[in-house]
Amino acid sequence: MRKGLTFNDVLLVPKKTPLHSRSEALLHTRFTKNISLNIPLVSANMSSVTESRLAIALARHGGIGIIHQFNTIEEQVQEVKKVKRSTSYVVESPLSLSSSLPLSEALLIFEREHINSALLLDEGVFVGLVTRRDYLFEKNTSLPLSSLMTPRKKVITAPPGISLENAKSLLYTHRIEKLPLVEGDMVKGLITSQDIKKLEYWPFASRDTKGRLLVGAALGVKDTLERAGALVKAGADVLVLDVAHCHSDLALQCLRELKSHFTIDVMAGNIATADAAFDLIQAGADGLKVGIGPSPVCTTRIMSGAGVPQVTATQDVFSVARKYYIPVCTDGGMKYPGDVAKALAAGADSIMSGSLFSGTDETPGFIVFKDGKRYKRYMGSASYDSNHERQELVNKKKYRERLDVFVEGISTLVPYKGPVEEVIFGLLKGIRSGLSYCGSRTIQEMHDRAELMEMTSQGFYESGPREENFSE
Repeated sequence: MRKGLTFNDVLLVPKKTPLHSRSEALLHTRFTKNISLNIPLVSANMSSVTESRLAIALARHGGIGIIHQFNTIEEQVQEVKKVKRSTSYVVESPLSLSSSLPLSEALLIFEREHINSALLLDEGVFVGLVTRRDYLFEKNTSLPLSSLMTPRKKVITAPPGISLENAKSLLYTHRIEKLPLVEGDMVKGLITSQDIKKLEYWPFASRDTKGRLLVGAALGVKDTLERAGALVKAGADVLVLDVAHCHSDLALQCLRELKSHFTIDVMAGNIATADAAFDLIQAGADGLKVGIGPSPVCTTRIMSGAGVPQVTATQDVFSVARKYYIPVCTDGGMKYPGDVAKALAAGADSIMSGSLFSGTDETPGFIVFKDGKRYKRYMGSASYDSNHERQELVNKKKYRERLDVFVEGISTLVPYKGPVEEVIFGLLKGIRSGLSYCGSRTIQEMHDRAELMEMTSQGFYESGPREENFSE
């Protein structure tokens, strides 16, 4: 029999380092063939982990979030749009309303879209701008926007193609926050002071060519093409074909169909063997996601008896993927920053996790109190709770009886962790430290230079904090 190793079974062997400081370590990496990240962190597409709030926070620090697929197509599309609208160089399709629309209806739209202003167009012609200061103290919500707006002749505008510096100068000179880009009577875009501020405040954010934050979206083998088409149209940068056992004829066929219909990158998973890596690459995968049952809320290995320990699985997949220059993402099983460093050393270009990011402010759900402590819910994607909620969502009805669904996961409470950026900073410190100990400047160098040593149970015991009994 082969031996399978996971993170608690191995250590990185320290080597001579060229780095004068751990801060010199470079964390730039690839998520898929054409998607690069500034840090190797990806949040998992789980309903209790990644929606727009976490995706925005992670992308601002240089990673990427994968919006989960356990909702309707429209709901997933809206989450993607929230990320893409959160910041950009130029808002290409700013919200536009009719000047005859009552304020009451406009306020509902503002609340739904999480904005507070809009351009006013009548039959496609730019007629004015309404912002929060125009309606803030207005009590008569039946008034049309035309009676509240700043008319076009008083609105400061700029031509399309204006440089960022010139746009900043106009915004400052006229003490305004919105700068419509107008050509003739047509609106070609919008620049806002808030977007410029975000661009400068998050210089290492993961962005597309238009300055918008990168975001991924997951899908399965049901409604694949329909969901993919809507997500691509919404602006998703990468699709993740997420199947519990992706080394299957059905998953391979879905992957081929995705690649034949769309030009977007597709990461496929989950897999755990070299054979699976080869077959998915031949089917067109732009990235490979590794992990069969390593998550703390996954019971696949208990229920099915199948899986490969995560370090060995990553090494096996990497042995094939590197020949085709396909990035590898290790999904699950990591508890500590050192585990992330070990995953990268084993061949991963990035890591995906739900548990590391669970319990933070940006994850969905409420903070609950139990025994005087704060918690948030964390559900495995194949848990009963997740399946039950999914059935209620799809069928639009509540089920009081227990449903007959196959379960390979659990639902639990995890300690509340606060803002996710604190988790991110802690992980990045550990990764940089791991690179330094391996004598590497980059993740790519780590793949070539890192050496993993198997350790005994006593070696693992020695590695962690412990209480010793000292006697005189």
